[in-house]
Amino acid sequence: MARKLQKMTALMAVLLLSLFLGACSKSSDSTGESTTTYNRVHSSKTITWGMRADTRLFSMMDIKTGKAKGFEVDLARAITKQILGPSGKMKIEYISEKSRIMDLKIGNVDAVMATMTDTADREKIINFSDTYFMAGETLIVPKKSKLKSIKAFNNSKYSIAAVKGSTADADVHKYAPKAKVIFYDDYGSAYNAFKAGKTNAMVSDNAVLAGLIADDSDKFTMLDTTFTVEPYGIGIKKGETKFTKEVNQALATLRKNGTYQRLMKKWFAGVPGFNIKESSKTTVSDK
Repeated sequence: MARKLQKMTALMAVLLLSLFLGACSKSSDSTGESTTTYNRVHSSKTITWGMRADTRLFSMMDIKTGKAKGFEVDLARAITKQILGPSGKMKIEYISEKSRIMDLKIGNVDAVMATMTDTADREKIINFSDTYFMAGETLIVPKKSKLKSIKAFNNSKYSIAAVKGSTADADVHKYAPKAKVIFYDDYGSAYNAFKAGKTNAMVSDNAVLAGLIADDSDKFTMLDTTFTVEPYGIGIKKGETKFTKEVNQALATLRKNGTYQRLMKKWFAGVPGFNIKESSKTTVSDK
């Protein structure tokens, strides 16, 4: 009897401990909103950002310094300081287009800023901040190409390079259902395949493509028009409403005090085929 009582007591202790740990891992405020990310960020005075290492103008590893640089890197740093103060630190974890949502879900990163479009499907599984960049999908082609629009690719003999994890397949096939979309692991692989003539074009957002062809403008060109609207948002774990609000407040302040516009000009002024005013919009209907 005593032994059975000991077992029951031990079992109850384990159960109570698991319930306690579960409650700790799902901390919330008085409204019931999850505050796990918010608490972690403020207790550590650090925001861990998921970013790309291969997206020129946005976030790309500098081989000489070993550090990332670009518009998103600078904006993430400004948001970090706005939220945590001058002593706040930012940490970068490099992620892929394919893994970025999972990295958020499992807590590898606190926020993802990686040219990620805010879509209805993605909003079902993660939170998004307000729009920080308005892009649009288009194509790059050889300068000698006679294909001047997305609809011109509506033939099974034409192939288009794209990056895994993007929405390119569905977007292209709305306008060119017969075109063949070939996926590659990252921007570098897709662009190299296109440059080598393995595909007739490459599809991505206009600002990303502008960065890719910056050094090859004598060989390749970007189509004049976009065929989608791609509002970039900062990805945050689903349910982390308090931290999402804090990020939005920081973004609004940076727009108001001129920091946002200064960073836009720093990275995109003079880039061929790029319109800073259009890309600074917060909604599709903005003027």
